[in-house]
Amino acid sequence: LKIDLVPETCWYKGLREQMKRSQWDKLRTRVYADQHNRCAICGAGGRLNCHEIWDYDDTRHIQKLLGFQAVCVLCHHVTHFGKAQLLAGQGRIDLDAVIRHFLAVNQVDRESFESHKSAAFRVWRERSCHSWETDLGEWSALVARKTV
Repeated sequence: LKIDLVPETCWYKGLREQMKRSQWDKLRTRVYADQHNRCAICGAGGRLNCHEIWDYDDTRHIQKLLGFQAVCVLCHHVTHFGKAQLLAGQGRIDLDAVIRHFLAVNQVDRESFESHKSAAFRVWRERSCHSWETDLGEWSALVARKTV
C-alpha cells in the first residue's frame, strides 16, 4: 500500500471522467467481480472503489493507464492521500484512521509513514510542474469521440 498522488495537471483526465457513467459502472462491476469483491491490496470486503492504475513517464511526460484495481475505501484514501487530507479538513473522513490503515497493512511505524508521505509529495510537486499527455491505452475506445 502506497501513496500514489496524481499530478495536479492530470486531475480529472482519467478514464472515469471521460466515459459515460453507465459504461464506467459496467467496467467497475467487472473489476470487482474479477477480484472476488475483495480489496486487491488488503483483502477487505465491503464497499470498494475502482482505482485506475497509472504509469508516469517522467521524461516524456506521458501518463499511461495500465489497468484497474478494486480497493477498499481506506486503501483508496491512502493512495490518494492529498485528497484524503482535503476531505479530513472538511470533516468528511478520519485521517488518523487512514494513517492507521497504512501502518497496519504495511506493518510499519509512524516514522516510516511520514518518510513515505514526504517522498510521495516531493514526486507530486515535481510532476505537477509539467503538462502531461494522457494515454488511455486499450481503454481509449471507451471514450466517446467528440464530433466537430
